[in-house]
Amino acid sequence: MELIINHVTKTFDTLPENLEALLHTEMPGKRKGIAVAINNRIIPQILWRETRLAENDSILIITATQGG
Repeated sequence: MELIINHVTKTFDTLPENLEALLHTEMPGKRKGIAVAINNRIIPQILWRETRLAENDSILIITATQGG
């Protein structure tokens, strides 16, 4: 099964249960300063646990960085 994460196709034996599980795998321990869109639709953090993923979803993960 495949997901497109930040324009890179990644293959999974089984898709993560939900968006929160995917983020735990892709960015362990990081929860603050993240914005996520699936198929060009922003997903609020409060909905990460209930947002299911489908094969070939395009997921964009943006993280905040310090600097000027």
